[in-house]
This record gives sequence, C-alpha cells and structure tokens, in this order.
Amino acid sequence: MSKVIVATDKAPAAIGTYSQAVKIGTTVYLSGQIPLVPSSMELVSDDFRQQAVQVFQNLSAVCEAAGGKLQDMVKVQIYLPDLSQFATVNEVMAEFFDTPYPARAAIGVRALPKGAQIEIDGIMEIPSTN
Repeated sequence: MSKVIVATDKAPAAIGTYSQAVKIGTTVYLSGQIPLVPSSMELVSDDFRQQAVQVFQNLSAVCEAAGGKLQDMVKVQIYLPDLSQFATVNEVMAEFFDTPYPARAAIGVRALPKGAQIEIDGIMEIPSTN
C-alpha cells in the first residue's frame, strides 16, 4: 500500500515539518490539531470551550479530506496543559461524537504551540463500502 498525504485548506496549514494526515489503505493518521482558525492561522479565542470546539472542527475537516468523517476516528489523544478542563472536553466531545465513542487518552503537558490550551491527534479507520 502506498502512503497518501492528506491536505485541506478547511483546516490549519501545517506549521512545521508534518502533514495534516497520512493515509495508508483505510487507516488515516491525523496530526495534532490546535485551535487555529484556518483562514487566519490565529487562535480562535482565549476561551477554552471555543478552543476545544475549533479543534474538533479542524479534525473533522481533515477526516473529510481523507474520505471519512469524525465519527470514523477510532483513537484520539488529547493534550492539555490544564487537566482541570477535562470535564469541558467531555462536554464538547459529546457534541461531535455519537456512541460508540473512540478510544481516548488524556495527557497533561507543560505547553502547546502558539499558547493553545488543547491539542488533539488520532487515528481514523475509513469503513469499507463493500
């Protein structure tokens, strides 16, 4: 199987040496998304909830560019400088996902790029159409 690079202008452009996602077969590895507005490449807001919503919107755009949808994610990793925000993450995640939810990890970190309060990466498995 060959490696396919996934890119969309509906999500923030890469700000380093990485791709928005890489697809191999029906598996898509999504790079971390922070709450940048794609058109301005600036943080959406200082409000944590708005940042979490923007991250899920960005992930959704990359999933769609890869031929899937956010609900097809099988694993997400959430990076938070402030783990006390985890309840809000759960609320926002419930707005974007239906059950069954993907597997998940929450990781406390010291800091994120551009002063973001949340970053999420993950793996998506695109269902076969057979």
